[in-house]
Amino acid sequence: MSIEIVFILLYFAAVIGIGLAVSRRSSRSREGYLLGGRSLGAPVTALRMQATSMSGYMFLGAGGLGYSQGYYGMWFALGDLGGGVLNLSIIGRRMRKLSYLLGSITSIGYLERRYPSVWTKLVAGPIALACLFLYVLAQLLAGGQGFASVTGLGLNISLVIAVSIILIYTFLGGYLAVAYTGFLQSIIMVIGMLWILIATVQHVGGLTAGHESLGDMNANLLTMWGADGQYFGEWGIILGALLIFSIGYMGYPHVNVGHMSMKRPSIARRAGLWSTGFNLLFIPGAYLIGMFALLIVPNLDNPELAIFEVAQVVLPPFAVGLVMAAIMAAIMSTADSILLQAGTIASQDLGGALIKNLSEKAAVNISRLVILVIAIVGLILAMWRPPGVFDLVVFATATMGSAFVPAYVCAVWWKKANTPGAITSMIAGAVGAVGAQIFDTGSMWGMDPMMVGIIASVLGIIIGSLATQKSHPVPPQVLAAVEETMRVAPIPKHLVIGEDATLSTQRPGAAE
Repeated sequence: MSIEIVFILLYFAAVIGIGLAVSRRSSRSREGYLLGGRSLGAPVTALRMQATSMSGYMFLGAGGLGYSQGYYGMWFALGDLGGGVLNLSIIGRRMRKLSYLLGSITSIGYLERRYPSVWTKLVAGPIALACLFLYVLAQLLAGGQGFASVTGLGLNISLVIAVSIILIYTFLGGYLAVAYTGFLQSIIMVIGMLWILIATVQHVGGLTAGHESLGDMNANLLTMWGADGQYFGEWGIILGALLIFSIGYMGYPHVNVGHMSMKRPSIARRAGLWSTGFNLLFIPGAYLIGMFALLIVPNLDNPELAIFEVAQVVLPPFAVGLVMAAIMAAIMSTADSILLQAGTIASQDLGGALIKNLSEKAAVNISRLVILVIAIVGLILAMWRPPGVFDLVVFATATMGSAFVPAYVCAVWWKKANTPGAITSMIAGAVGAVGAQIFDTGSMWGMDPMMVGIIASVLGIIIGSLATQKSHPVPPQVLAAVEETMRVAPIPKHLVIGEDATLSTQRPGAAE
């Protein structure tokens, strides 16, 4: 057995062990299984969120972008560097407080409690499920390609192994397993990325020598305008690249649930520091390694395998095993969170709207069944070689960000945001982003799909809310909770609506 496989097996054993350790703590209630009992501190909150959002994209998509477009990829990196702290600063503390006041235990259920109507779930749920499925498909494909590249196993066998491990510890421990393994995975990811970056820079003779060699190959690679200079002055596309992983991050249901699981609202401040530190150490390396891969492994058929190929050239065998564990960590930390969140949406949000008096045990079992089905369907499609990881992640992120960012932000910052406005915003954002990607507005108008979707979504919530203030006012109990959220003070018990509230069955304003 090769040393690479030994390292990976040790890593798999560690994450399964975490699942077993927390299984008893997390399966006793819905809140325990889905939010870890709202018990997480700053380090676990921050690093779990970052590991979840970084995903296989950083080791495949980012490396591939650096390989094909040079420093243009740094536009994405710059947005990503601030994504975590922006999310925690803008909605972290307030979402933790409001979700507790409204008795929300899921990220889509939170939107329904803030914008009371069964239609909020029926619109948000399918959009989230479709995008999360594409996102998990990207992770499965990334995991299979990486595992196969390093171990020499076939792609299909590698996919089955990766999916099996993810399912085991997600089933065992629910959100706590996802959170604590995410924390472990984030540390492994940073070590692996820094190790391969240092070895890569040494291999090309240092940063200066490496850049000089790239400049001799193609001077455009050292600019931020693309390998052919094609993005020079294309500010609509560049702004979209900056926004997709900065504000787009605030539209991820599987990331935002992390706000709701914090022990206290004040955790968000310290979590922002942890998040920023992680990003600075981790993010730039992927793009730099991808660029220098042009010097180390030129003429790759699949640029997304650049980091894998470089690792096998510049690192000793035992280090390749560690880096492979880091890559699997990135992929699995996202896949488990997405699967858990998808199961939650299907069982708690959509299923709960159809099945009355759903017991806690039944809800957890339904969630696990949905996770299994999604994983199997994703596995089958991944075996069919879907589009590249970068394309899948960008498509899903642009659509989720456009659909949900204004709804999440306005939920805690704008008291006039109401149900018709939120629903209009989600539909307009999703349709705008998908339409823009289908019709390639980047080539047609120089406008990134993320920009098109966000503009449509923002206009939707503003116009929709202001036009319906009289006919659909925000319910008094929701308005009181939002106003309390804006205060930095302990949560008054008399304002807590609770999990069993029936806001979802009320027309907005029906309680007046």
